Amino acid sequence: MFAARGVPVIDADLLSREAQAPGQPAHADIATAWPAVIAADGTVDRKRLAEVVFQDPEARRRLEAIMHPRIQALGDARFDALAAAGHRLAIYEASLLVEAGRHRDFDGLIVVTVSPATQLARVLGRGALTEAQARARIAAQLPLAEKLRVATHVIDNDGPLAATEAQVDALLAAGAR
Repeated sequence: MFAARGVPVIDADLLSREAQAPGQPAHADIATAWPAVIAADGTVDRKRLAEVVFQDPEARRRLEAIMHPRIQALGDARFDALAAAGHRLAIYEASLLVEAGRHRDFDGLIVVTVSPATQLARVLGRGALTEAQARARIAAQLPLAEKLRVATHVIDNDGPLAATEAQVDALLAAGAR
């Protein structure tokens, strides 16, 4: 919604994919740690990697240690480029922003809330995960209440799309731009 309103959005998941590409240092580190997650074409099989790290907290911590600094460096470079181009506002979309402590690096934190039932239904609605896999990924994140404690702004995304859009518009109109 922010991108549709002209606000640049930097997606940490896309940065993660970039950092994991063959030839990148994170790819080599992942291949060393978990050789079985490298697909026949040489890319990281993200589904297989997720199966490993969401079943083993130590493996998840190891992957985060490999990925988070690299994602941060790529994100910082994108923000620098946007600032150099004159953008005063950009959104960083990341599911583990608070968990990684990155929220402290920004002028504000928008936390998007949704009920646990809606969150699970939406994850399952994407069709890529079983219920057990979805619950494991949700459980790997901080509870919503902890994220709300550090939020600058909150958007309730449990209602109709138009209500969420109105909150985004109000946030931008209030000077977030």
